[in-house]
Amino acid sequence: MFMTTGGLNRSHAIQGIITATAHTMLTSEKPDEFERFDPLFDQVKQDLMRQAQEAGADGLIEVRFNTEVVQMNVAPKFLVVHGYGTAITFPQKKS
Repeated sequence: MFMTTGGLNRSHAIQGIITATAHTMLTSEKPDEFERFDPLFDQVKQDLMRQAQEAGADGLIEVRFNTEVVQMNVAPKFLVVHGYGTAITFPQKKS
């Protein structure tokens, strides 16, 4: 199983799009702890890989990540990481 942000110069079959999202709430005492994005990226990557494996994919290509800081009217801020990629399989060689 592999994950890449680029394409793949090899024949493959597209299985579908895989998505994952993770978030955490920032406390009002420390509203600018943006280093808390790092574990969210790790969680999203693991979720993407798990979903791809469950779908029987050989890997994920064209993986992208979006980050967002969400502020509600009276609630604290939320850090959100959304990731998505294309699950692929390699064709089986004929014997």
